[in-house]
Amino acid sequence: MGSKQRLDRLTHEEIKMKWRERTLDEIAQLICGNGDPAKIFFPYRSSSYITRFFQEADTDYAHDGSNRDRWVSRTLAEILSEPHADAQTPPDTFCRIIRTLMDPADARNERPERENALKVLNTALAREGFEAFYASDKQCYLRHIGTNKIVGQNSNPHRPLSKGEQEKWELLASYLDRISEDQLTEEVLLPLFRQLGFHRITAAGHKDKALEYGKDVWMKFTLPTLHVLYFGIQVKRGKLDAAGTSKPGATNIAEIHNQVLMMLGHEIFDPELNRRVLVDHAFIVAGGEITKAAKQWLGEKLDQSKRSQILFMDRDDILNLYVVTNLPPPANALPTPARFPTLDDEVPF
Repeated sequence: MGSKQRLDRLTHEEIKMKWRERTLDEIAQLICGNGDPAKIFFPYRSSSYITRFFQEADTDYAHDGSNRDRWVSRTLAEILSEPHADAQTPPDTFCRIIRTLMDPADARNERPERENALKVLNTALAREGFEAFYASDKQCYLRHIGTNKIVGQNSNPHRPLSKGEQEKWELLASYLDRISEDQLTEEVLLPLFRQLGFHRITAAGHKDKALEYGKDVWMKFTLPTLHVLYFGIQVKRGKLDAAGTSKPGATNIAEIHNQVLMMLGHEIFDPELNRRVLVDHAFIVAGGEITKAAKQWLGEKLDQSKRSQILFMDRDDILNLYVVTNLPPPANALPTPARFPTLDDEVPF
């Protein structure tokens, strides 16, 4: 076998997601609905209904008449071997299987919220580092326990938002109006970038601003080809403009210029590789608007090579991405529950 063939085989084995047979057997039992009908929380499915189940999950699998739960277990193993982004992201087909399995309309011996069914399913999923949960759209999603990354959803930030998503958007927008730059970084941006697949996210200048070198955060992203790109982030709480005199709550883009040059020119140490590397791209993130004039001004000041390394993310980008990736709002963003009026100690009669 040649070196290229060995490399191709190794790469395939590295990206293949393989779960324990015990886990797959337990999930197969749930799909089949095996057990006492009076106590089970999943509907019983005969051979034809198992085929229908996989059709509803938008697959081409059809039961071959063999032992039902063994066939389903083998099929789940085959589905998990399909291409997927990384070790924390099961294939899309598997996510659809879970969503179909946890359809609220299929509740048995409990309410449509399916609390007991979730508990049973999560006992099996936790063995592989995942958990299932219902989002505000009443759909079931998977979350990687270690990274808190949510998988199996439409994360297009430009799609129309549902009513519930719009309410969440407005709640987070109100929160952005009153938080500090450090809160924006730690409570909003870091969870968001983790959810988007970035890793090794490090707040470079939080503890010692002298060590920032133009970036508040650095992180890296692994491409499907296994190449790694490094990103630095410069965060500003308010609006970025190019006005001669910026209004309160706004920052002039000229203040960002030197920080961007420092970010792109200064090396960072990657402990996983045990060597220093340069930042490939610089994110300029603002909790407010980034005006077109500000982007144009910065583009004119940078040479062509550095201009292509700059990425902008403003308030709307943050809000849209946060909502469509189904991240829970920061705890401090939630409204404070109304308190009941204090009752008098003496009975009024």
